[in-house]
Amino acid sequence: MRVPAKRMEGISPFYVMALLKRAKQLERQGMDVIHMEIGEPDFPTPRGIIEAGVEHLRSGNVKYTPAAGLPQLRSGIADFYRSRYGVFVAPERIFITPGASGAFLLALGVSLNPGQQLLMADPCYPCNSNFVNLFEGRALTVAVNAASGYQLTAKLIRRNWTDACMGTLIASPSNPTGTVIVPTVLEQAIAATEDLGGCFYSDEIYHGLVYGKQAASALQFSQDVFVINSFSKYFGMTGWRVGWLIVPEAFAEAAEKLAQNIFIATATHSQYAALAALTPATLDELEARRREFKKRRDFLYAGLLGLGFKIADKPEGAFYIYADCSDFSDDSFQFAHDLLETEGVAITPGLDFGRNQARHFVRFAYTASIPRMETALRRLQHFINKDSNTIAR
Repeated sequence: MRVPAKRMEGISPFYVMALLKRAKQLERQGMDVIHMEIGEPDFPTPRGIIEAGVEHLRSGNVKYTPAAGLPQLRSGIADFYRSRYGVFVAPERIFITPGASGAFLLALGVSLNPGQQLLMADPCYPCNSNFVNLFEGRALTVAVNAASGYQLTAKLIRRNWTDACMGTLIASPSNPTGTVIVPTVLEQAIAATEDLGGCFYSDEIYHGLVYGKQAASALQFSQDVFVINSFSKYFGMTGWRVGWLIVPEAFAEAAEKLAQNIFIATATHSQYAALAALTPATLDELEARRREFKKRRDFLYAGLLGLGFKIADKPEGAFYIYADCSDFSDDSFQFAHDLLETEGVAITPGLDFGRNQARHFVRFAYTASIPRMETALRRLQHFINKDSNTIAR
């Protein structure tokens, strides 16, 4: 009997996808659903980006690019790092990938051996653990909390390092908590990992969506790191599927060889569109959107606190609030399920992000407008004020 490969046993599902599927069913039945579950900006792709992509499609010359990506896009990203972070990155170390997911696959494919462990925080984005499992490694998750800003520190890295560890992954701004790692903490975490002989991976896909000081890139402290980024979040290009990976110089040749085999190349028209994302006009538009996200964060944060949710710290980046719902329920999935079914508000249960108090937390994405979130908060208040039998305890 033919069955799925053994490696699939270690791949966990997205709980939120079941909720999203149900939300779509309810919408088809006529329910008004407010979507605060998926990490996708509600703004359209900036017009200049669309026009650049369409122009290339109309040229008819939609051929493969080099596996590593358009040379001019790689150079453009290098210029972006020079202007935004004050660091030099050789374009030869930059690889254009099909989204940040493609960047993760490329990074782990060239560096992770079967049986090795990769340290990461719990809670964290679930695909990160699944990527490690896919390459027959093991995600070694470390419970973090508000005391460490929901981030790994050098002390936590050293305390949890094992003989099987090969590296550390840090995401800042993080998903689901929206926390931004303090630059000195990031620098110390990189130094500790390198001192232990490991690789350091920096997930920076929410860079740009920060509401205080600019987030620090790992490249400001070491050139011997893997940096994952994407045009999806800050640049508003989720469906275009363009990300990038910056590798240490020693891995550049291997990364190009692997990209040739597993991607061939990222979609050509999407790469030409991404070139327009780096222009001053587009960046000005994106900054205006960032300011709107800040307003949304402040509105939702105050609203959730007013309803009785516990939130350790106001998130500094991304577009998520990770809220403790334990005063209302001890089962975050049931809480999210019932909220959707009775009130038409879709959120993500903490079970999608690990095991660390996962049943006590839910994630709200402020990717809806303030008027829509205002309606969501009214519905949420109605929900939590109902008879306690409605909410799992």
